[in-house]
Amino acid sequence: MRLSVCLSVCLSVCLSVCLSVCLVDNGCGYDGHLRSVVALELRGPLWERLSVTPKALVEEWIARFNRADVDGLAALYAPDAVNHQVVTEPLRGREAIRHMFEVEFDRAEMVCIQENLFECGDWAILEWRDPMGLRGCGFFQVRDGLIVFQRGYFDQLSFFRQQGLAVPDSYLE
Repeated sequence: MRLSVCLSVCLSVCLSVCLSVCLVDNGCGYDGHLRSVVALELRGPLWERLSVTPKALVEEWIARFNRADVDGLAALYAPDAVNHQVVTEPLRGREAIRHMFEVEFDRAEMVCIQENLFECGDWAILEWRDPMGLRGCGFFQVRDGLIVFQRGYFDQLSFFRQQGLAVPDSYLE
């Protein structure tokens, strides 16, 4: 049996076991297991996910961001990831990060145009702009093919003004 076929069979068996455990053991306190396993399956074989570079992951992040793919973006984050956009308090966990993207894409048209993308170890550094001239940068720490930490810098007031939005009392209202 060729190695790739063997690995594919092993992955299928592992995913089947994980799905069974998640469906049966719904008292584990974490309702994201099934979504995590499904997201992993949608993202391709495990060995591909584990070998993805931080730079390649951020390139995929940009593509999903530009499609306003909330679920696809959330799937790129570890279940316990932290996303700290400096205009607000850090968000902890994939679901909180997913909610942020949902709120943002519901209230504004957003596009990320890559200016520069650098990689250093398990970090990717993105300098971006949008079509209206807003600029920012993001730092992404990647482990095991998922974003575990992100910090982003941009001018929130300029963002709201360019989008024609009132400045909310709370950023994620």
